[in-house]
Amino acid sequence: MAQRADDIIDRRRLRRKLTFWRAFGLLALVLAVAALASWTMRDTLGASAPHIAKIKIEGTITEDDELLKRIKRVSENDQVAGVIFWINSPGGTTAGGEALFEAIRTLSAKKPVVAQVGTLAASAGYMIASATDHIVARQSSIVGSIGVLVQYPDVTGLMDNIGVKVEGVKSSPLKAEPSPFTPTTEEERAMIRALVMDSYDWFVGLVEDRRGMSREEVLQIADGSIFTGRQALERRLVDTLGGEEKALEWLASKGVDAELSVIEWKSTENQGLFSPLALARAAGAFLGLDQLASQLVATTGADRMFLDGLLSVWQPAHGLGD
Repeated sequence: MAQRADDIIDRRRLRRKLTFWRAFGLLALVLAVAALASWTMRDTLGASAPHIAKIKIEGTITEDDELLKRIKRVSENDQVAGVIFWINSPGGTTAGGEALFEAIRTLSAKKPVVAQVGTLAASAGYMIASATDHIVARQSSIVGSIGVLVQYPDVTGLMDNIGVKVEGVKSSPLKAEPSPFTPTTEEERAMIRALVMDSYDWFVGLVEDRRGMSREEVLQIADGSIFTGRQALERRLVDTLGGEEKALEWLASKGVDAELSVIEWKSTENQGLFSPLALARAAGAFLGLDQLASQLVATTGADRMFLDGLLSVWQPAHGLGD
């Protein structure tokens, strides 16, 4: 009987211990979630005070609704005294570059905006930089590649080898052309070239207007060539050589307090306090996996595999590093 009473007492003690450790574990989990969420949002703290906003535009450019909305929020925020656009991009879709160009021009009507070029601002990347009122680049930055292209594969040889043929009925000869499944005709090439040259003429006009150059001057350098920051300075594609300190100096010349903090405005999508994606990103950043993933995508060119339509993009076989 005494043994049974001892067993009951032991079980009660065990239950109390389990309850304590469960409560402790739950509290620790809540604190960890709150800490991680706070860490992911650390760069937006203090944005309610006067500051200089920094927006990063990296990688392949597409029509990015979130980025456009972020730029609009910056333009409407009275605490933002000036804006630095940090650009590291080989370009992307022409329409994506156009959308960002227009958003930055709208922003510049309210606040001084400056571009700081990192490793690369080519094609649509340069289009975006030219939308700002001042461009700063490193001496070894890559700038330029002014132009437009349309690319499409030709798999007719492969189809012949494997014995596959594609049949189709079209309303007119140029419908859905050029096609990877049929050889391109001269009429189709003429259609695509007219498309490309119309957009190219528009791109040249942007540079002509934004950089204060004559059309002849722009056409001399708008042959798709890329330039170092020093070469770009000589050709008036950029205004100053340097880094963020030069961007801040220019903002100061426009009346922006040089002592203000620079706060990066990041994407707020899926970054709620208990968002699994936000926590996953925080963990990835803590372990350095976010940088690894970005480098893998950039190295393989996977971010450009599915671009469609008119492109303003520099696509070397091997990119240049820092």
